[in-house]
Amino acid sequence: MSEALEPGATIGILGGGQLGRMLSVAAGRLGYATHVYDPSATVPAAEMARHQTAASFDDIPALTRFAQSVDVVTYEFENIPTAALDVLEDLRPVRPGRRALQVSQDRLTEKAFLRDLGLNTAPFAAVDDTDSMHVALAEIGAPGILKTRRLGYDGKGQVRIMTPGDAPEALSAMQGAPAILEGFVDFSHEVSVIAARGMSGDVACFDPGENVHRDGILRTTTVPARLSPAQRTDAVLMAAKILNALDYIGVMGVELFVTAGGLVVNEIAPRVHNSGHWTQNGCAVDQFEQHIRAVTGQPLGDGGRFADVVMENLIGDDMDRLPELRAEQDVAIHLYGKAETRRGRKMGHVNRVKR
Repeated sequence: MSEALEPGATIGILGGGQLGRMLSVAAGRLGYATHVYDPSATVPAAEMARHQTAASFDDIPALTRFAQSVDVVTYEFENIPTAALDVLEDLRPVRPGRRALQVSQDRLTEKAFLRDLGLNTAPFAAVDDTDSMHVALAEIGAPGILKTRRLGYDGKGQVRIMTPGDAPEALSAMQGAPAILEGFVDFSHEVSVIAARGMSGDVACFDPGENVHRDGILRTTTVPARLSPAQRTDAVLMAAKILNALDYIGVMGVELFVTAGGLVVNEIAPRVHNSGHWTQNGCAVDQFEQHIRAVTGQPLGDGGRFADVVMENLIGDDMDRLPELRAEQDVAIHLYGKAETRRGRKMGHVNRVKR
C-alpha cells in the first residue's frame, strides 16, 4: 500500500459541480487543498477549491499541468474521456481506478459485470438497430425501458416502451446511439447503499437509504430505509462484493430495487452520490470525508448513524421555499452556489434530522 497523504497535500478533482464543491469542503476540514478541473470557469466547486483549471478534457497541456500540481486525482462524475485518463494516469494515481469507470460508463457493460458477479439485475439486451430491437423485445417483452448505453442521467436518455408498437419511436429517440433495453422490475421501493473501500481493502458502508424519484430525478432519501434485517445485510454485502471485484478505492453509490424475490441491482455510481447527502447531518464521518480519507490512504471512518434523516433535494423553484425552510427546526440547509435557477436543476438540499 502507498503511503498516506498528509495534510498539506493537494487533491485534484475532475468536475466542478456540487459534488466537487462538497468534496472540497471535506478535504479542507482534513487539511488538504483541492484543485478543480472543469471546462467551465463558473462552477459550484470553484468557490471552495484553492485552485481551479478551466479547460476542456481534451486539452492535453492543461491536463498535464493539472496533474503535475496535485498529489492524487479523483472525480465527481463518471463520464471522463479515456484520452484524459491516459494523460493523468501517467503522472498521478487516479482513484477510484479506471476499471470502475469502464464498467459504469456503459450500461450494457455494467449490467453484464453485475450479472457475472452473481447479482440480480433487470433483464437486458443490447439494441443498436431495428433488427436488434426486435430480438430484444422477443427476449424481454414489454413493458421495458430503452436507454442510451452512455451519458444518460437524471432520467435523460431513456424512453419507456409500454407495447411493442412503441419501439420505433423509442428507437428514433436514441438518435442512432447504442442502447440497451431493460425489462421492468416489479419492486416495492428503491434503496441505495453508500459504500467505501480504502487502499488496504477495508470496506465501510453507511446505512441504506430509501429513495423517491419524480420525473427521473431523486427527490428524497429517508434513513432508515424500509428493510428487514436480512435485506439490510444483503444490501451491504452486495455493495461490498462490487467494490472488492473492482479493487475500488473511494466511495460508491449502489442503487437497489426491493422485490418479493430479493434485492435487484439497478445501477452503480463510482463517486459520492446524491442519495448519500443525508450522511452530512446523520453521521460523524459523512460520505465526502469518507471519500477523501479513502483516496488519500487514510483509515476509513465507521460511518455509524446517530440520527434518522430525511434528505430532500431542492430543485428549480424549490428555492422559493428557502424562507420557510430556514424557519423549520432541525433542518440543515446545503446550497450549491448556482446563480441561475432552472427547472429540473439541483440547487441544493436539506437534511431533516430526527434524534
